[in-house]
Amino acid sequence: MFDIGVNLTSTQFAKDREQVTARAREAGVTGMLITGTNALESQQAQRLAERHPDYCWSTAGVHPHHASEWSAETANTLRRLAESPQVVAIGECGLDFNRNFAAHDQQEYAFDAQLALAAELNMPVFLHCREAHERLAAVLKPWLAQLPGAVVHCFTGTRQELESCLAMGLYIGITGWVCDERRGLELRDMLPQIPANRLLLETDAPYLLPRDMRPRPTSRRNEPCFLPHIVQQVAHWRGEEAQTLAARLDRNARTLFGLA
Repeated sequence: MFDIGVNLTSTQFAKDREQVTARAREAGVTGMLITGTNALESQQAQRLAERHPDYCWSTAGVHPHHASEWSAETANTLRRLAESPQVVAIGECGLDFNRNFAAHDQQEYAFDAQLALAAELNMPVFLHCREAHERLAAVLKPWLAQLPGAVVHCFTGTRQELESCLAMGLYIGITGWVCDERRGLELRDMLPQIPANRLLLETDAPYLLPRDMRPRPTSRRNEPCFLPHIVQQVAHWRGEEAQTLAARLDRNARTLFGLA
């Protein structure tokens, strides 16, 4: 089982990053993708991945919250990072019309620029979408034929939005959000609709600790070592064997990110 979304650059991991990675290995996690959300964190993510060859990889991108930071210098930094073997996707990029930390036009400009970069470099994209599906699809569609693949990270959209993403050929990233009995029930019901070859799972650690873990961790911090719990639950709700699903997830991740 491959964790496609780990925010290992977070200060919440400042004291024990190496132990976090070790616990993930011990738990049976077969690989991890470390998320870059701006130029600095993308550089940090690449250096962290470099410490664990053939186990950790990273993305390089600018999250919509940081869209106002986009510049030619940022683009050059991402292009340079993409030359390293650890960086296997452009992102986290996309649109977030929920928090609106950046103006919508700034978000769309930075998103389109990163799609252009991914097309130029023939790299998949790691997408963020929150309350912005229609505009994200409109910006993304002209680039799809030039991209080797894309995943909607931490999907929490509607059934109609899921159908739209699948029609565009996107992979769907599911987190421990689906384990939340308050907010995740609609998403849980949609799990069987996702084709096995389009499903990816992630912890989004240190965020989105699964609420149904028993016993509950003493810390509210999520970790990649909790991915097996998400796999187990998702397999149950899809009517599959957890071991079979875990192997499928690993193949999907390695196919999308060119690690096969």
